[in-house]
Amino acid sequence: MEEVRSSQKLFVPSLPTLWPSMLMARKDSSAFQPFCAPNVRYFYFARNAVWLTVKMLGLDKGEVLVPAYHHGVEIEALIDAGATPRFYRVGARWDVDLEDVAKKITPKTKALYLIHYAGFPGPAAEMRKLADHHGLPLIEDCALSLLSSDGAVPLGTTGDVGIFCLYKTLPVPNGGALTINGPRQYSLPEPPSPPLLSTFSHTVSALLQNLELRGGSVGRGLRSLIRGLGHGTVKAAHIERVATGTQHFNREHVDLGMSPLTKRIALSQDLEHIVEARRRNYFFLLGRLRDISPPLFNQLPPGVSPLFYPLVVQNKTEVLERLRARGIDVIDFWKRFHPACDAAEFPEVAQLRRSIVEIPCHQDLSSEVMAEVASAVREVLTSDRGNRKRTG
Repeated sequence: MEEVRSSQKLFVPSLPTLWPSMLMARKDSSAFQPFCAPNVRYFYFARNAVWLTVKMLGLDKGEVLVPAYHHGVEIEALIDAGATPRFYRVGARWDVDLEDVAKKITPKTKALYLIHYAGFPGPAAEMRKLADHHGLPLIEDCALSLLSSDGAVPLGTTGDVGIFCLYKTLPVPNGGALTINGPRQYSLPEPPSPPLLSTFSHTVSALLQNLELRGGSVGRGLRSLIRGLGHGTVKAAHIERVATGTQHFNREHVDLGMSPLTKRIALSQDLEHIVEARRRNYFFLLGRLRDISPPLFNQLPPGVSPLFYPLVVQNKTEVLERLRARGIDVIDFWKRFHPACDAAEFPEVAQLRRSIVEIPCHQDLSSEVMAEVASAVREVLTSDRGNRKRTG
C-alpha cells in the first residue's frame, strides 16, 4: 500500500493544478471566508494573527479564557503578546462546558477564546451571548476549520475576530488570516511578504510530496534524490526557510505576511468540491469503522468540512506505530497540555489527548485509497483488540 499522508501534511498541489492556480482565480472564490471579509490581514502563520489580536484588542495584562483542549502554540502566542490564559473545561466529545466558562469570567477577563475542532463547530452563538453579556470580545479560532459552517453560518463570522490557517486545508506553502467582523474597524498594518526563495522552496517541496504520493516507490526514490540535491542548493545559496510545521511560536516571524503565490493558489481552488470530497471520505470512514471504534461523532452536521476523522483508540502508541508501518501517515492529535494548563484539573481533556488518532480524509484521496485506509485501520484495531484479550 502506498503511503497515505495526513490531512495536515499532504495538501500539496500537483503540476497540473499548480500552474492554473498561478494564473487565474475561480469566480466562486468570494465564498471563501477570509477573502470576503471586509477587514482582513494575511500572515505567514495563523499564530501571528493570535499575537496581533491580543495587541489590537488591548488584551495584554489581562486574562483570556481559553479551552483546556488546545494545541499549545496559540497559548504561546497569547502569553508572548502579554495576555494570561485561563482555562475552561471541554468534554469528551469536544463539547465546551458553557457553565464553566460563565463561572470563570471575572473582572480580570478581557476576552473569550473558542476553538472549532477539526471542522466541527463549537457553540459560537452561546459564547457570543456570554461575551455580549459581559462586554467582552469573542475570538474564534478556525485554524482547523477552514471552509466549515454551522448550518448556514460560516465559522469565524460570529466572533469579533476570526483566525484561519490556510495551509492545513489548501495546497498552499503558507498562510494565515485574521478577519475582523462587525462595524468596528481597526487600522491593521499590511505585513511584509515572506522571503520569495523560502516560498519557492516550500512549493517545490510540496510538489515533491505529491510526486511521492502518486508515484509509489519510483516517486519516493525520485523525491529522495531531488531532495538531496535541493538541500545542498539551499545551503549553498543561504536560503532562509521559514518552516510551517513548527510546533512553537517564534517572535521573529510575527510580522511575516502571506506570500502572493499562496493567495493565487487559494483563490483558484474549487471550494465546493473540496468540502464535498472531505465529507464523502469522512462518511466512508464512519461507515467502515464505527462498529470497531465508537465514533466521536455519529453524524456529520450540515456545513461541516472535516479536517480529519478522529479515531478513538485505547492503545494509542501501538496503533500509531502499526498504521504508520502500513504507510498511513497518521497524526498523534494534540497529545500534550501546555505547561500553563494543569492537566489534573481536566481529566476529560487528558483522556482525549490519550485516545485521538487523526485519520486522513482529505480531498486528494480517492475512493480506492480510502478503502485501503479503512481496511488497514480495521486490521490494526481488530488485531490490537485480540492482543489485549490474550494479554488479559
